Amino acid sequence: MTAQTHDTLTLEPNIKDPDGFYAELLAAHEGLDRDESEALNARLVLILANHIGDRDTIRAALEAAKPAR
Repeated sequence: MTAQTHDTLTLEPNIKDPDGFYAELLAAHEGLDRDESEALNARLVLILANHIGDRDTIRAALEAAKPAR
């Protein structure tokens, strides 16, 4: 299996109805305090990483998400 790179990740907009998704994401956080909101985000990341399943792809996504230095 070839390691994924930033070039092989889909980083361009690819979500159908992105505004609707964003509204759902915000709604999921409504009424949560900061700790609860951060925990929700962490669970979401783990669920999506599990769904992807491929460690090379997940590793590439982690690198792509890091702030530029």
